[in-house]
Amino acid sequence: MSGSAVSDPLAALSAAGVSVWLDDLSRELLAGGDLGRLIADKHVVGVTTNPTIFASALSEGDRYDDQLRRLGGSGADVDDAVFALTTDDVRDGCDVLRPVHERTGGTDGRVSIEVDPRLAQDADATAALARRLWTAVGRPNLFIKIPATRKGLKAITSVVAEGISVNVTLIFSLDRYREVMDAYQTGLEQALDAGLDLSGIHSVASFFVSRVDTEVDRRLDALDSSQARELKGRAAVANARLAYQAYEQVVAEPRWQRLAAAGANVQRPLWASTGVKNPDYPDTMYVSDLVISGTVNTMPGATLTAFADHGTLPTHAPTDEDYTAAAAHLASLKDAGVDFADVTDTLEREGLGKFEASWAELGATVESRMHSGPGPSAGPAGGGPHSADLLAIYLNDHFAGATGGLELFRRAAEARKSQEEKAVLADLARQVEEDRDALAKIMTDLDVSVDHTRAALGWVAEKVGRLKTNGSLISRSPLSDVLETEAMLLGVRGKAAGWRTLRALADTDLRLDAARLDVLLERAEGQSTALEKLRVAAVTRSLAPRNTATS
Repeated sequence: MSGSAVSDPLAALSAAGVSVWLDDLSRELLAGGDLGRLIADKHVVGVTTNPTIFASALSEGDRYDDQLRRLGGSGADVDDAVFALTTDDVRDGCDVLRPVHERTGGTDGRVSIEVDPRLAQDADATAALARRLWTAVGRPNLFIKIPATRKGLKAITSVVAEGISVNVTLIFSLDRYREVMDAYQTGLEQALDAGLDLSGIHSVASFFVSRVDTEVDRRLDALDSSQARELKGRAAVANARLAYQAYEQVVAEPRWQRLAAAGANVQRPLWASTGVKNPDYPDTMYVSDLVISGTVNTMPGATLTAFADHGTLPTHAPTDEDYTAAAAHLASLKDAGVDFADVTDTLEREGLGKFEASWAELGATVESRMHSGPGPSAGPAGGGPHSADLLAIYLNDHFAGATGGLELFRRAAEARKSQEEKAVLADLARQVEEDRDALAKIMTDLDVSVDHTRAALGWVAEKVGRLKTNGSLISRSPLSDVLETEAMLLGVRGKAAGWRTLRALADTDLRLDAARLDVLLERAEGQSTALEKLRVAAVTRSLAPRNTATS
């Protein structure tokens, strides 16, 4: 779809009927007035959060420290502390966006907060926490985010029936999206039967975009054919367009028309995960290609900035021909050997895993800082008297880990029997080497010298880790693939934490390239996804019980 340039792309996007939301929230953003400026200058009319965003927010400055120490002193546990921190931020965000909420009649001006992702497979516990969050924040412009798992569908119906507004998240497949729309309508029908005013209940359905291309492209690369290469980079938009077609079909049905006549609000489609993860693709493609009136696009800060600078709008909204082309593209993927149903199932499972990992990271950080004393006074540049030395130690520790990790990736790639797994690990080894080089450049930019002795020790540690106590090399066993993959996965998650730390510093240190760090962080998430798939495969073939023949 061709686009046209405009002088104020975000204003044009808003005028085209797309609600511009920001996929970010932190106390730095709130206290510094940046959120207010984004509303005034960048047409932002909503905010979404998730566990990863809160984990990142906690690394920004010291605005959480006093509250964390008070909570620690009062004997609060980690879950209660996380609840207090996140609901306070979201409540403040709701207050900033309240004028937008009133101006739009409740449609926008929304802030979303997610239920604990560890409860995703427990409908009753999810619904109970949704009620608790709704009460604690106590603002009409709140959305409770509930993952669109099968168990989550029941929770969605339950809380909507009670008048709670919901942002249904982590939707990848068309079938699941139809189930989400059904769950929302069922909740509205129950609310109507209970005598509630439907006009006060709102909802969005967050259909994830970029991760679809990441997973499909990975599978197409593994096929290694010219046909497969020609199909790359188009599945995500095709899938999203077909989702909007499904939405149009549902709101045209008599069931929805009866609810609309009773005052119900449509469950707007929301395009989530719109940051482009492949640097070879245009950095605004998941905004420009999905300009449809009546939808929401929630963007990470880097994507919002990119679209404000050079975003384009399509010449027309999706037509029947576009829907036909989208369906044909998914059919072509099937013909090429890509099981799209398995793609979306994998993405849902891994999406929950990522949120659970971020929640665990958030909890660990909260627990640590709840019981820490006040840090050293910050100097004019925001760091303590030894911050440069501490940064050098921190970066060299990561560089040493990267050196040892690279050896592990290379060894694992050589040892695997499956040619497909060999290819995946060889590509990951190449990426890890590029990441280490990127870290070395960052260290140079920060005037930090690489400690080659420490890096060499990282290499030696990886080698020694292969040895038995008798000094001979470990012979491979069925568990070797499992243990190696878990070690690599831990290393990549540690690397991602390092990129997040540097990304937080980039807000105040102009020597750091924030956009480049965003790309590195996205790539680390892709590496984690690929390794998790390898880990599950290794566990299945090594540890799953074998069926034995019986006479």
